[in-house]
Amino acid sequence: MARTQSKLYPEIRQGILKSAAELFARKGFSTTTIVDLAEACNSSRGALYHYFASKEEILTRILEEHVSTMLTVLVDVGEQRLEPKDHLRTVARTIMRMNSENQSEQIVLLNDWNQLEEKKRQEIGAMQRRIVALIRDILSRLDHEHRMTPRFATSYAMSLLGSLNYTYAWFDPKGPVSAEDYADQVIDVFLNGFLSAPH
Repeated sequence: MARTQSKLYPEIRQGILKSAAELFARKGFSTTTIVDLAEACNSSRGALYHYFASKEEILTRILEEHVSTMLTVLVDVGEQRLEPKDHLRTVARTIMRMNSENQSEQIVLLNDWNQLEEKKRQEIGAMQRRIVALIRDILSRLDHEHRMTPRFATSYAMSLLGSLNYTYAWFDPKGPVSAEDYADQVIDVFLNGFLSAPH
């Protein structure tokens, strides 16, 4: 007889993913055992297997949900039809806020990406490329100096994203600078240089 699913199944599942992300970020995916995961989740191995088939599936779900949620939210921002500068600033604030709230997931994405099976790397990679394309498109709308050539368009977008995505190493969500404040700082610095006349 199939095991009945608890009404708290979604909450418990998300709790496992959150605890696992924190553990993977701290210990590393490859050196984390299923016993480590069970302890971190205040659970048993048997209970974990009720929610996920393997440690690898847990990693996959962490990264899929982190990246797909980010993409969905950014697409929703685009549907607001903001002016280009406001659009870029809102996107930067959104990325920074989500990264600051999910620092462990971001660390796992950057450190353990190569542990995914090839098919999942391709799927998540495609979502990441859509995010880069979204940034590239906004910058193209602001490009009065014709900097967004095929040669440089992606590097401009990646430069901006790098300023927001690699903050996990130093940014303190409880510190004096909020996620939105930092995003504004990044955009101010980036645009003041990006929109200046070429030397």
